[in-house]
Amino acid sequence: MRFLKLAGIGVSALLGMVLVAVVALYVWPLDSDRLSAGRPETLDFAAAVGRAESAVQADTADAEVLPECRTGLYSHGRPTAKVVLMLHGYRDCPAQYAGLARLFFDRGYNVYIPREPLHGVRDGDASSEVQADNLVGYADEALNIAAGLGVEVGVVGLSGGGVLATWLAQHRSDVVTRLLVLSPFYRPASAQAPGFLIRPLTVLYGFRLLPDRVNANRFSFAALTQYLRIAQIYRDAPRSDRLRSVSVVLSPNDTFIDADEARRVTRNLAETNGLAARVFDLPAEFGIGHDLVAPEEVGDRAAELYSSYLALYEGSTTPAGR
Repeated sequence: MRFLKLAGIGVSALLGMVLVAVVALYVWPLDSDRLSAGRPETLDFAAAVGRAESAVQADTADAEVLPECRTGLYSHGRPTAKVVLMLHGYRDCPAQYAGLARLFFDRGYNVYIPREPLHGVRDGDASSEVQADNLVGYADEALNIAAGLGVEVGVVGLSGGGVLATWLAQHRSDVVTRLLVLSPFYRPASAQAPGFLIRPLTVLYGFRLLPDRVNANRFSFAALTQYLRIAQIYRDAPRSDRLRSVSVVLSPNDTFIDADEARRVTRNLAETNGLAARVFDLPAEFGIGHDLVAPEEVGDRAAELYSSYLALYEGSTTPAGR
């Protein structure tokens, strides 16, 4: 108290300053022009394949990109009736989808799995520098490529990739017909961060007003809040005339995400467009946590789970879950 007096600051003035700062964190705009709209570009098959192959070649030529993490293109050499874009998770890479991509390809899909900027490189902490605008731009460009590979185009996304996939379903209604999100990181679990802190933390770390922090899992606060910026400005009533199915897969062993928020967002998207969201909760006894797709995580249940994910994506059946 004496220090405040010496500094010429009264208690009431200090409290007022604190209140203004708190309010500012809650009203700080999270969006940008890039986050508010998609940028469609029409590509024919040859142009789409050319861009995808250029991405693969660039990854191959870059010594910093891990060989197993290069952008993936599974093409039948012609436009197909069905195309799927797969977006991997934060601190992961296209290798995450190796098994699932092969199943979709074998079922007649052209499959595109782009490497997210600053991911899948030898410096595992490079991903801490990702920016929300760049993430959306990456997803938008990848969808333009996927749209040129065939007729009906959908998106699969895991964790942070699920955030981007949902953004595409909302802002690229000119293309996206199907959405499957696996453990989408729309909001962290309350044990990770209480709900009332999400927005102020998103502002402080998402706009790098505070120095970055990295937790025991090597997760960067600055990076994670880029995905939260995107998720917190989803549309309230996202309309799409093309959307045909919306599905979400969750695990009770996942300690990273808010499962209720995952259900709410996907159900809102589905119901706004006259659809019933398919929600598949993995049985706890499967022992699978946040990563629901990587071969090393799903183990000997891979064939069973991948078939279930394909069925959910296509909206044909709902697997037996809880």
